[in-house]
Amino acid sequence: MIKQLRAIVYVALLGTFFVSAISCINEDEPIEESRGTITGTVTDTDGQPIADVDVSLLGIGEEEISVTTGSDGKYVFENVTLKTRAVKFAKTGWLAVSVTVNPEKYNSENIATADVSLVFASAKITGTIKDGRNENAPLEGVTVSVGVAGTQTTGSDGTFALENLIVDTYTVTFTKANYETVTKTVSEADFVDGVAALDLTMGSSEILRGLTFADLLVAEKWFYNEYRGGRNADAYPRWDWACNYMSALDFRGAWQEQNEGTTLQIRNGDADRSNPADLNVFDSYVYGSKLITEDNKILSLRISTHNTDAANPAYFGVQVVDLSAAQPIAVKIGENRTYASGSYGDVEFDLSDYVGKEVIVAVGIYRQSTGDYWKQLVVRAIRFADQKVNNWDWLPGTEVIEGWKLTQETVRSTMPHTKKSFTGISPVNGNRDNYVDAYRAWRNVDHVAARWFFVPLKKDPEVFPSEGYLIKTRNTTETSTEVPEAYLYSKFSINAGSNLLTLNTRNFGDNFTYFKLTAIEDDGTVTHLDPQSNTADEASAAEDGCWKFKHGDGGAGNPEGYASFVYDLSQFNGKDVTLALGVYNAEANSGENKLVIHRIDLN
Repeated sequence: MIKQLRAIVYVALLGTFFVSAISCINEDEPIEESRGTITGTVTDTDGQPIADVDVSLLGIGEEEISVTTGSDGKYVFENVTLKTRAVKFAKTGWLAVSVTVNPEKYNSENIATADVSLVFASAKITGTIKDGRNENAPLEGVTVSVGVAGTQTTGSDGTFALENLIVDTYTVTFTKANYETVTKTVSEADFVDGVAALDLTMGSSEILRGLTFADLLVAEKWFYNEYRGGRNADAYPRWDWACNYMSALDFRGAWQEQNEGTTLQIRNGDADRSNPADLNVFDSYVYGSKLITEDNKILSLRISTHNTDAANPAYFGVQVVDLSAAQPIAVKIGENRTYASGSYGDVEFDLSDYVGKEVIVAVGIYRQSTGDYWKQLVVRAIRFADQKVNNWDWLPGTEVIEGWKLTQETVRSTMPHTKKSFTGISPVNGNRDNYVDAYRAWRNVDHVAARWFFVPLKKDPEVFPSEGYLIKTRNTTETSTEVPEAYLYSKFSINAGSNLLTLNTRNFGDNFTYFKLTAIEDDGTVTHLDPQSNTADEASAAEDGCWKFKHGDGGAGNPEGYASFVYDLSQFNGKDVTLALGVYNAEANSGENKLVIHRIDLN
């Protein structure tokens, strides 16, 4: 028994000893890395040592270390970790070089040898960079590079000098934020007495006719998947002049709004007739910045022509500019197309190569010959979907809400708006005969009809009332609080500071106007929203998420008189949400009940 007790005590003490020994090891202390030496000799092409060469050692995540070669051309870096490193060699009058030392180059004594031979280099590339956006003033802050052989940044005088080069062929790259990157080639023949002069103007080269890289950077966005033009009421009300706002887009060259559509024309004034034929550069075009997705990668145009026949068609096409490319250029989508009919037809262009990118999309007409060449391409519709769209059809896909003609594909591929405040007051008035100037004026004031997308399911709007943009119901026995008579929609990124929507509105007469604000998420979730507050004379909740109200105050001279409906959107923080504002015919034969949009603000 005593022996057994002694054994237990001994084992316990031995266990304590092991625990103490183990506890002396600090697991938080870093394991010592292996270290070694990098050394070598720098010589010229004849094998003679070169003194005073700057040798720099750089590893990922570590500071750069520099030493200088001695009279024997030797250098040494001691006590360096055995990691992959770049060793750079530079000296005035010699071509700079770089070598890589990786762990495999160290011998058993942890010594890596990196010898180099430098080439005498007294040549240089010099020049001045000018700013094409600023009357050719010197352009500061341009990075000029020939790779490892040298990089410089221009100063306030716009000049640069890449020195210590040999007479050879170089690719020189010029980069600056918000300017198109430019690449130039310098050949051996460009060096005169060892100097190659390379002057350059940045920011002025045209990519589309009249538009540079800088212009395209600020192109208007095509947020939506459909744009309609023309004045005729084909398939009324959707294709009526009061519902078609293509003329509010950005056009270049010669164009005109006509009954049949918005026409792109060949510039054909007396001076223009001497213009040469060009089937690569648009003579006139419309363009915008568009995010291409799997849901909208097929561009369909509904078109006709004027002044054409089978022997003399209009030449047209689509070009895309990818501004993220190293050197953005206008790329044709397929071959040039021709059309020669006064009847409408539908053509498609496949943009699949650009899925996942926001690119510049341009639709234009080409001059096929010089002289009196007068052709017009009539564009009735520009439509984006996952398949070709024909005739007067709605965009294809699965409806979010039955009867709305708004598809899940369209919701997903609608671009979030960059604006937050919109007016319903048109700075210029008009009617069917002179509305183009008014629609063009919308561009400068962020008019709701130009910045949101209008869907006339049953009824066209009143565009120019002095009280605001007006959507309304029919005077009909057909009632619904589920499908609107007409609505507008736009997508927004909802976040703190941008999650409170205020609608300033009014109506007319003694009848209630029924309306609804609906939020549609990209996954198809639909939420009909109640205002958190309102200042209307009379307002209350109605069926199916609608609200009804009466409020007769507010006008151009009385902006404070409108009713305000305020909506809290914070439940959607962090999401992109499509907001749809519609008017509903809830009471039969009650006249044209109107929703006047004075302002919409998101803050």
